[in-house]
Amino acid sequence: MKQRNKVFNNVLDLVGNTPLVRLNRITSDFKGDFYAKIEAFNPGQSSKDRIALYIIEQAERQGILKPGDTIIETTSGNTGFSLAMVSVIKGYDCILAVSSKSSTDKIDMLKNLGAKVYVCPAHVSADDPRSYYQVAKRLHSEMKGSVYINQYFNQLNIDAHYASTGPEIWEQTEGKLTHLIACSGTGGTISGTAKYLKEQNPNIKVIGVDAFGSVIKKYHETREFDEKEIYPYRIEGLGKNLIPGATDFDVIDEFVKVNDEDSAHTAREIAKTEGMFVGYTSGAVTQAVKQLGEEKRFKKEDYVVVIFPDHGSRYMSKVFSDKWMNDQGFFDSIHEESSQAIEYIK
Repeated sequence: MKQRNKVFNNVLDLVGNTPLVRLNRITSDFKGDFYAKIEAFNPGQSSKDRIALYIIEQAERQGILKPGDTIIETTSGNTGFSLAMVSVIKGYDCILAVSSKSSTDKIDMLKNLGAKVYVCPAHVSADDPRSYYQVAKRLHSEMKGSVYINQYFNQLNIDAHYASTGPEIWEQTEGKLTHLIACSGTGGTISGTAKYLKEQNPNIKVIGVDAFGSVIKKYHETREFDEKEIYPYRIEGLGKNLIPGATDFDVIDEFVKVNDEDSAHTAREIAKTEGMFVGYTSGAVTQAVKQLGEEKRFKKEDYVVVIFPDHGSRYMSKVFSDKWMNDQGFFDSIHEESSQAIEYIK
C-alpha cells in the first residue's frame, strides 16, 4: 500500500489505495452494513486510472509501446482522461474516440489534457463506421507507431483490478465482505475485482449493475446477444450494445438493471445524504442497492461493498444541472429543482 504522508514523484504514484467509506443515511432503511469504494480519490478522479497505468506499463515492458508512439482508445470519457493523464507524464501523444453521449465536461477535460478528440455519434451500432469503436480502429490502422488500448477486449483491463482493487477491498474489509456490487461497462472493474475476491471466498455474492437499453444482463442469463434489448439511454460508462471481451461473466452471480431517471436522482441524493459528490454511475450502483434493499435481499449480518467509479465534477452539465434534468423530464412533484434552494438578494 502506498503511504499518503510523503512526497511523490508524480501523480501516477497516487493511483490506487482509494478509501472505503461507510454509507450511513442513504442505506439506513436496509439491513446490513454498506460501504463505498470511492475511486474519485485516484488522481484522475476515476477507477480508470488503474487500467490506464497498468496497460501502458505492461505495453512498455513488452516493448509494444515505445518513445514517440501514440496511444489510441475508445472511451466514454473516464478512460480517455486517465490515458491522457498518463500520456502527459510519460510523453506519449493521445488520440481518443469519444461517444457523443459523454458530457461536455469530460470532453473539455480531455482537450485540456492535450488529447486529440474525435466525438462520434452514440446511438449507432457497434459495427457502424461512425461508431467510436470503428473510428478508433481506423485511426490505429492508418497511424504508424500507434497502440490501440482496446479496453473492451483487453484482458489487462481485468488484470489491473485483479492486481489492485480486489486486494485493496479484501484488506480494507478484513475479509468480512459478503457482497460486491459494481456497474458493468467494459466489465474490467467488476470482473477483476470479483475474480480476486472469489478466490479468497467463493461465497461472496457479486452483483453487476446494467442499464435498461443494454444487452449485458440478458446475455449473462442466456449467453445470447439480443439486439432487441438495445435502445438509447443516458447513463455513461454503464451497459453496452455489444458483448465486451473484458467481462468475465462466470465470476458475476447476477445483474440488476437500473434506469436513467432513478440513477440521476440517486446520484444527487448521495451528495445530499452522504456528502459525497460522485458521478452518474455511482448513482446507478446505489440505485441498484436501493432496489435490492426494497426486495429485502440483505440480512443484518451482510457487509456490502459498492464501487463508486468517478467524481461528480464530470457531470456538471448533466445530472447536476437543473436544466439538463428538466430537459430530460426528470423533475416532478417528488423531485424538485435544486435551484429552488437558491435565493438571490437584490
